[in-house]
Amino acid sequence: MNRLMLLGSTLATASILSGCMVGPHYQRPSVTAPPVYRDATPSSVSPMIAPDNVSLSLGDLKWSEVFKDEQLKALVTESLTNNYDLRIAAQRVLEQQARVGVARSQSFPSANAGGAYDAIGVPKNALGAGTASTFHGGGLTADAAWNLDFWGLYRRQTEAERAELLATEWGRRATLSTVVINVTSSYIQLRSLDSELEITRKTLDARRESLRLITLRESVGSATMTDVHQAQQLLDGTEAALPGLERQMRQEENNISLLLGRDPGPISRGTAALLLADPQEIPPGIPSQLLERRPDIQEAEAKMIAANARIGVARAQFFPQVSITGMGGTATSQFDKLFNTDSRFWFGAVSITQPLFTGGKLKNNLHLTEETQNETVIAYRQSISAAFRDVSNALIACHKSRENRIAQEQETREAKEIRDLALTRYNNGRTGYLEVLGSDMTLLSEEMSLANSRQQEALSFVQLYSALGGGWK
Repeated sequence: MNRLMLLGSTLATASILSGCMVGPHYQRPSVTAPPVYRDATPSSVSPMIAPDNVSLSLGDLKWSEVFKDEQLKALVTESLTNNYDLRIAAQRVLEQQARVGVARSQSFPSANAGGAYDAIGVPKNALGAGTASTFHGGGLTADAAWNLDFWGLYRRQTEAERAELLATEWGRRATLSTVVINVTSSYIQLRSLDSELEITRKTLDARRESLRLITLRESVGSATMTDVHQAQQLLDGTEAALPGLERQMRQEENNISLLLGRDPGPISRGTAALLLADPQEIPPGIPSQLLERRPDIQEAEAKMIAANARIGVARAQFFPQVSITGMGGTATSQFDKLFNTDSRFWFGAVSITQPLFTGGKLKNNLHLTEETQNETVIAYRQSISAAFRDVSNALIACHKSRENRIAQEQETREAKEIRDLALTRYNNGRTGYLEVLGSDMTLLSEEMSLANSRQQEALSFVQLYSALGGGWK
């Protein structure tokens, strides 16, 4: 028994001290990042970030520092607690933590204990005796087994599961970022619909008043019935647009309610305008830092680490597997002698198993893990390229949407001046109401376009913040 224990101790010590793990050790693939983002302004400095630290980026800021609307902050905070996708992502992290524990447990010995009691009644004359007999027996047993991890099979499995845990955690952060961005984007769209609804209602009030005045003028002979019909047509067209806007607004409120984990219902709005940064003053930061900030890139790298570890698992299966087993206990037919020395028994063994022929299973399994790892490398590089594309697209969207909004403001001012001039000419009898009708319709269209331009500018800012890896901190 002492020799067996000494052998097991020697083997275990050798396994621990050697630390041998077959398979490649992970090395991050080399990636060449561009020096600056396309469409970035190298000299841009944001008032939110210290100008002497050009390595900082908009993506480094917490979402609460980027979006200033207090009602929006309250909605985002609520979504981070109640959003279903985020809660599911958190559960996946807990599930993966358990998988890590299961994989790690294989590196430790297993032990079991038990007891048994038997009683057998033998009928009369069954054993040649004239009376019935009863036999009793029982005992206690304990056994242990340990598969020694000489080649790092279980350690590589644990390494792979830990990497999957890291990927799951980065996936949760990516979901968190998505929730913040989706709530913010939906809130911006809702505020834009509010603006369009307000424009439509003001226009509706103005056209009702215009119809009233034209009707009065027609009654005294200063206007024609054609003018009255044209004014009525203008009013009817505006009223027809109102239900569509109200439908979109309620549907957007329902979308936000789902993001908040609520039943469909109204959404509170802030009173102040959304504060937006000038795109010329938005620092995108250094492209190479995007690899550390974007959750999807980090998730892709963690999956690459897991795939690399599984190559070691596959290679370790080619080598001998060493296990130590032992069992001991007591057995007797007389319970008063259960713990006597004569009732004890024990068994111990060391076994080595070497695969000889598996029909190509081990070889193909190794080939599978290597190709899977190659796939994760490609996916990792693809996620980086997509991230650089997202930032460049968001930067150009920020710049161009701002230019569009400025131009649209000028067009709206000009359309209002033309409408006012046409109305003055009509009131002075110098033109027909058809000119007023056309200029009024043009003004409404320009005002709607301006509201849409402001929405697109705000959404492009949110898109840039998301592309730079912001929103999850």
